[in-house]
Amino acid sequence: MTEIFLYILDWPKRKQAVLPVVFLFLAFTGFAQTVFPVKFATQANVKVYEVDFETQADLKIFRVNFQNQATDCSGIWFYTDFVNQAHWKIFFTNFETQADLKIFYVKFRNQAGWRNEEKKLLYCN
Repeated sequence: MTEIFLYILDWPKRKQAVLPVVFLFLAFTGFAQTVFPVKFATQANVKVYEVDFETQADLKIFRVNFQNQATDCSGIWFYTDFVNQAHWKIFFTNFETQADLKIFYVKFRNQAGWRNEEKKLLYCN
């Protein structure tokens, strides 16, 4: 019984050690570039257009299969099944002129990244 009481009394010390770890975990998972494609442009944070050539793109995208592989603002995207888990809600436009961001999908992870630094400043704050 006294062990339980001592455990409860010692909680403030334990809390000081645990909370930074929890916040650090949330910081890394909360800012990963997870995206959710929406059906209507009005639902989107960003309207994107997929270009045919890498040189036309503002952002080169590499798609990963797991959320923990996505990184913040680097062009490494994870497509989530749930809108509330998405960092960006994206809408694919039919015309380049309607898009906020032009993207190009790359085959290798190390090819992903921003080509247009001005757009990076707009979307990576």
